[in-house]
Amino acid sequence: MRVAVDAMGGDFAPVSEVAGAVSACRRWGCDVVLVGDETLVRAELAKHQTENLKISIHHASQVVGMEDSASDAVRKKKDSSIRVAFDLVKSGEAHAVVSTGNSGATMAAGMFVLKRVKGIDRPAIGTLLPNVKGMTLVLDMGANVDCKPLNLKQFAIMGSLYMQHVAGVKSPRVGLLSNGEEEKKGTELTRGAHHLLVETDLNYVGNVEGGDVFNGSVDVVVCDGFVGNVLLKVAEGLAVAMTSMLRSEIEGRFLSKIGALLSRSAFRAFKKKVDPCEYGGAPLLGLDGTGVVCHGKATPLAIAIAIRQAQEFAGIRVEEKLVHFI
Repeated sequence: MRVAVDAMGGDFAPVSEVAGAVSACRRWGCDVVLVGDETLVRAELAKHQTENLKISIHHASQVVGMEDSASDAVRKKKDSSIRVAFDLVKSGEAHAVVSTGNSGATMAAGMFVLKRVKGIDRPAIGTLLPNVKGMTLVLDMGANVDCKPLNLKQFAIMGSLYMQHVAGVKSPRVGLLSNGEEEKKGTELTRGAHHLLVETDLNYVGNVEGGDVFNGSVDVVVCDGFVGNVLLKVAEGLAVAMTSMLRSEIEGRFLSKIGALLSRSAFRAFKKKVDPCEYGGAPLLGLDGTGVVCHGKATPLAIAIAIRQAQEFAGIRVEEKLVHFI
């Protein structure tokens, strides 16, 4: 499975994208085509040892910036790196796309080029967040700010299939994010979605609260894109703050320093578990093909993991399985 990487999308492009692609090829034998300004990408690639690696370059003359609208990525910048990356998947020259660029533009380009799975009204961005027992998939994380109950029902189906076939969870527990567990709690949107979800064959456990995202009681949490994006930013900020506060407490106390030395491996494991880089990118669920979007400031490690994720996701073909549930 060849992965097309948008080499020009992120804040540190093409440095991080090239380094991540080289790492993915070296560590896991991935097959990558870097899409972007050939002169810039080739110059950056020359800084790495690439002998015997499956890595190539496909030129694209335009770049979609964070300030560009999603429609510009599709209609005005037809030779942008993100549009060309999806074109490679459409033509069969690649099988998945990874981008660190504008997430709205990435989703728009994916929808325009690959189209949606038949029956899906709106594709969603799913993000894996760590919990005390493993991982929780939360969707939507920003692609759809204004949703209808039917959209949340479809998010639940897509999330359940992803966790089942990609994460290996036999019967994913699905929860609807609300401000209380009671059926009458929530907004008109969540109450309407709840009535739709109870009629499905999903392992739907009902309304869940914010804390349930991290306590391991559910495998999939469904919400609209506005709520999901706020949740993601809070989770990322909290992880950074917790690590910083823990370090300050340890450095300020002599006995704590001794304890820290004895618990160094545990602290390293904790930092790794809450580090967003360890979880690569977010799958674009509902496209008739495979796309993964990363944070604009994604490290080479995060990009490498996202490339491996995209390769595995493309091989499973979740979009084909989704047709039978819609």
